[in-house]
Amino acid sequence: MGGWESDAIRAIESDFRRSADTHLIRLQLPILPGITLYLKDESTHPTGSLKHRLARSLFLYGLCNGWIREGTTIVESSSGSTAVSEAYFARLLGLPFIAVMPSGTSQQKIDDIGFYGGRCHFVDEAGQIYEAARALAHELNGHYMDQFTYAERATDWRGNNNIAESIFDQMKEEPLPIPHWVVVSPGTGGTSTTIGRYIRYLCYETKLCVADPENSVFYDHFRGEPVQACPRSNIEGIGRPRVEPSFSPSVIDRMIKVPDAAAFAAIRVLERLLNRRVGGSTGTNFVAACQLMEEMAASGERGSVVTLLCDGGERYASTYYDEEWLTENGFDIAPHLERIQGFINTGRMG
Repeated sequence: MGGWESDAIRAIESDFRRSADTHLIRLQLPILPGITLYLKDESTHPTGSLKHRLARSLFLYGLCNGWIREGTTIVESSSGSTAVSEAYFARLLGLPFIAVMPSGTSQQKIDDIGFYGGRCHFVDEAGQIYEAARALAHELNGHYMDQFTYAERATDWRGNNNIAESIFDQMKEEPLPIPHWVVVSPGTGGTSTTIGRYIRYLCYETKLCVADPENSVFYDHFRGEPVQACPRSNIEGIGRPRVEPSFSPSVIDRMIKVPDAAAFAAIRVLERLLNRRVGGSTGTNFVAACQLMEEMAASGERGSVVTLLCDGGERYASTYYDEEWLTENGFDIAPHLERIQGFINTGRMG
């Protein structure tokens, strides 16, 4: 490996050592005395989301495979957060970066990519991002990161500070240290695959639940049902129009389909509980976690449930948190808001 590549790896490792681990927030619900919910707050990464971990792993994977060299243009297909994080690491290494994304991606994410020196290439349909990114990388003699293929390969699921290792390490001193459930949502499928493998590797009894939004094929695929291409998911960063290579249903114990309107209601409930805004993927996770906790309480089970706070809500001020946007897109969150708040108050979704 040449001098530039070695320096690049050291730069990424130095950046990692300057960052503390993300916080694990304990959210005790008084109505459920034997059940505790934890939120792994990934919004505190330098680029503000869970995807910071993935971007770091993808850059190291590309460097160690000899795919990324000095001056290489990095191209990625992304609906936003991964691209923001990859733009950060590209700037760290002095490399050009281009994100291929659907038109309609939140303006804040586009601005964040630009802040780190990246630029955006837009396509009309979500399903077009793959070929467009591949073609652009070929045209520029660059490297297509392809997070949807390499997410589960680039991350060391046995450890090396992956998110699973971090969660279980932080849970060690809690009253119920081995979670009954870990709840995540699928984007690339890499996070659920990493956590599912890690649970099995350490022989934990923890079960893994994946919360899938509307307009996503993962839930049908998990159930063994016919999969048809879906329109773009309204929850940026999760939900896909095709089954991604990094998605591994065999490590998942359960999937729950979450209506988008329920996720948008959930982020408002969480805003009151946490005194801060969170993104739609966190809302999706929270709805599924509430359903699981309700089932645990009904069957007399005690235990902890861990889910992810994937990113902050600042990037969605003009969409998920905007009443006009909700109305224009046909989302009635009132019934879901009543059900979720009812669970917080009574322990039952109703």
